[in-house]
Amino acid sequence: MGSLIPFQDLNLLPDPATSPSTAATAITPALIFPKIEPKLEPFDAPTLPLQSFPQNPSPNFFVNSGQLPFVGPGSNPNDTVFSQTPEGSPEENNVYSEYYRISELFRTAFSKRMENLGNIEVLDPDSRAIVPVPEETRISNVVVSRRRDQRSSELVRVTDLTIDHVRYFRDLVRRTRMLYDALRIFSMMEEEKRREVGLITRRSRGDLRAAKLMKDRGLWLNRDKRIVGSIPGINIGDLFLFRMELCVVGLHGQAQAGIDYLPGSRSSNGEPIATSIIVSGGYEDDQDEGDVLIYTGHGGQDKFSRQCDHQKLEGGNLALERSMHYGIEVRVIRGIKYEGSVTGKVYVYDGLYKIHDSWFDVGKSGFGVYKYKLLRNEGQAEMGSAILRFAENLRVSPLTVRPVGYLCDDLSTKKENIPVFLFNDIDGDNEPMYYEYLPRTVFPLHAYNLGGNGSGCDCVAGCTDDCVCAQRNGGEFAYDQNGFLLRGKPVIFECGSFCRCPPTCRNRLTQKGLRNRFEVFRSRETGWGVRSLDLIQAGAFICEYAGVVLTREQAALFSMNGDTLIYPNRFTDRWAEWGDFSKVYSDYVRPMHPSIPPLDFAMDVSRMRNLACYMSHSSCPNVLVQFVLYDHHNLLFPRLMLFAMENIPPLRELSLDYGVADEWTGKLPICN
Repeated sequence: MGSLIPFQDLNLLPDPATSPSTAATAITPALIFPKIEPKLEPFDAPTLPLQSFPQNPSPNFFVNSGQLPFVGPGSNPNDTVFSQTPEGSPEENNVYSEYYRISELFRTAFSKRMENLGNIEVLDPDSRAIVPVPEETRISNVVVSRRRDQRSSELVRVTDLTIDHVRYFRDLVRRTRMLYDALRIFSMMEEEKRREVGLITRRSRGDLRAAKLMKDRGLWLNRDKRIVGSIPGINIGDLFLFRMELCVVGLHGQAQAGIDYLPGSRSSNGEPIATSIIVSGGYEDDQDEGDVLIYTGHGGQDKFSRQCDHQKLEGGNLALERSMHYGIEVRVIRGIKYEGSVTGKVYVYDGLYKIHDSWFDVGKSGFGVYKYKLLRNEGQAEMGSAILRFAENLRVSPLTVRPVGYLCDDLSTKKENIPVFLFNDIDGDNEPMYYEYLPRTVFPLHAYNLGGNGSGCDCVAGCTDDCVCAQRNGGEFAYDQNGFLLRGKPVIFECGSFCRCPPTCRNRLTQKGLRNRFEVFRSRETGWGVRSLDLIQAGAFICEYAGVVLTREQAALFSMNGDTLIYPNRFTDRWAEWGDFSKVYSDYVRPMHPSIPPLDFAMDVSRMRNLACYMSHSSCPNVLVQFVLYDHHNLLFPRLMLFAMENIPPLRELSLDYGVADEWTGKLPICN
């Protein structure tokens, strides 16, 4: 059961300092779905009255899932826009008609240049515009406005979600982030192709392009509500590589400013309210001790981030002071330098803090600054920034940081490029040490006798888009130059021993083995599990799921003996989710080539296995299975390669969707 906690009108909210007993918020149980109560204040655009809300609202009612394109507040894509002319004599009407006709031509022609003057859009495809409307901005004959209306001023709080609701919102955020990362990687790859042929010379940022595409299609989350407190679907410790991604999921709505707040001009009582802040070391007077934070307000800095003027109690600074007065918590995101990130920096959500004090002080540069003391709310999960620092120390000297718990410093016995740790500080179980480590899947000999293994590319410096291997993959490679998966496919053909391209070829990704430091660890919740000591970026290769391949007859015999078997045909098609641009491009077609027949083999991992076999099952996984061929072309026996579906922070458990799990535990027997 969920419960609704309405965000009270600030005009009616007692001062915590004078009436602490009446400042608490009431909790009312919800019957069907966790509800959020709107705060009574004027809306930016016409909305449905409260009485017309559905009886049992779907989750999309609260958070925009992006399933339908957003045209504008109160707009209807089927409406026809007509130009009106003033009433008068026929001659005047003719003059006015000609005037409006010419004006419409120029308006549509220069609408792109006039974006900064207003919300201009062309809904009629036959408007006779001098400059045609780009096809990529049209969805079902509707051109989505380039400039969005302002974010909602409706403050709400979501609380007491049931397990099903938590799973739904988590999956919604995961899919949104996955689409953002796939768009970012794919757009950069397309731009690189155009640059090679000389079509463009100026570089653009993939994170900005992906965010703009999703915003134009109405795929940003939490735009219709301003959520105070925790965002459904976002967990403490979640890691983001770009500021724009914070805006896409609604965690922080400002692309540059460190304080996100509701302006006083849009608040019911005329006072601004802060909802989140980013602490990234941009102000010299900040003091960050984790649970206790001395945060410096914004303003008074030059273009080199040096304090050059006094700060003023306005904007975000005033919003923090007002949030302290009303006892409203704020979300804290920390920006941390990280060597493994594409930008050299990551943003980690560290939970909710309350502002306990504020004052005006003289900063280190001699200018007046506003300071705020924030204390982290108790009972929350461990800070993601603390886990990042712990993992960094762990990579340098693991035995010093954790002197107790390591059972083996390399479970692979040097069969992998990077050692695989075995860690257990819970009990005396050391079962993984009893199995022979298998770095790659073992296929039967007849698997190599089919599929035309003798053909390969003749590339010398590296594969190009018109080589034999590219054509075998449907005319495009599956990876970009940095080794990230562009789009999931039924099967990927990598270059093998029958190709002449060098080992540095981008189409030789998964056969190179591990790229990150992993450890198999003992968990009270999932039994044995797998986690990485490094940040794994979305779309990156993780490892192969290795075992001994058995035919149907062999699998039947093993099943009779009760041995553990993995059936590749039971893995869900999560590969189709990576690079699914159907919500962005109306003409998107799911990759169906190269096609693969139904798999009719099993993998025995009862005696020989690798680290992937210890990954736990999840219906909302962070790892997908992609079929790959490289040492043979037999479509009946592909390799199972694992890729990250999202940015996986260090020390977070990796999970797969096995498809069919044990009916009692919800997990495969091997995961227990």
